Amino acid sequence: MRATAVRRTALAAAVASLTLLATACGGSDSDAKGDGGTSGAKDDASAKPAAVKALSSAELEKASLEQGDVAGHKISKTGPEDIAQPGDVTVDKKECEPIGFAFYGVKRGTPVGNAGRKVVEEPKKDESADPEDLLAGMLDMTSSLVTLASYDGDGAVKNMAELRESAAKCATGGFTLSMKGSKQKVTKLTEEKVTGGEEALAWRVQMGEGDEVAPFKLVSVRQGGTVATFFSFNLAKTGADADFERPTSVIDAQVAKLG
Repeated sequence: MRATAVRRTALAAAVASLTLLATACGGSDSDAKGDGGTSGAKDDASAKPAAVKALSSAELEKASLEQGDVAGHKISKTGPEDIAQPGDVTVDKKECEPIGFAFYGVKRGTPVGNAGRKVVEEPKKDESADPEDLLAGMLDMTSSLVTLASYDGDGAVKNMAELRESAAKCATGGFTLSMKGSKQKVTKLTEEKVTGGEEALAWRVQMGEGDEVAPFKLVSVRQGGTVATFFSFNLAKTGADADFERPTSVIDAQVAKLG
């Protein structure tokens, strides 16, 4: 890994880190998320919403991931410092607000309960004596913000439908997010196939422009009246053609705990 590549990686890491700090602003007991990415669930999942009673924040906490639930990952709770208020985030296109708010954990609809976790993949071990290779290995790990939001009635189904519609309208052309004055440009949304729960959506999200482009992953899964949202990035990935695997083990473990 050459010095130029290391500098580019470090730049991407800085951009991604700033975005994670912003996205971390939404996954605690005080705020909710209900967003995701591509469709790959049951075809009629949204056509026949079941009458459900929302889980409380306390119940969602019990259903949230804990340390030890996912091998090779460190899991911690989101705290009050991670909470974003709706007024903190603006999107330059109204139709892109649902998908844009998903990145930052901004509450949508009227969730009854909320819970959040930060999940970070442990660095891969590398016995190489090359400092640049060691740095690359330390950066090559996926971090995710996981949030749960529960809704009464068909609230969760509507949440997913709103997200799907927003992403379809904003897949091309781009839009700009502003988190407390810090702007992020979303240049492309690419739908990806995903399965899980009663309904699932997923996208590859391209943020940044020029040499500061980096990919992110957004996944939303509905299980009953609860929507689980996963927003992930990998610090080692940069460039328009860069990509990384979704944290499938994290998603599967969380959906399993939701029953």
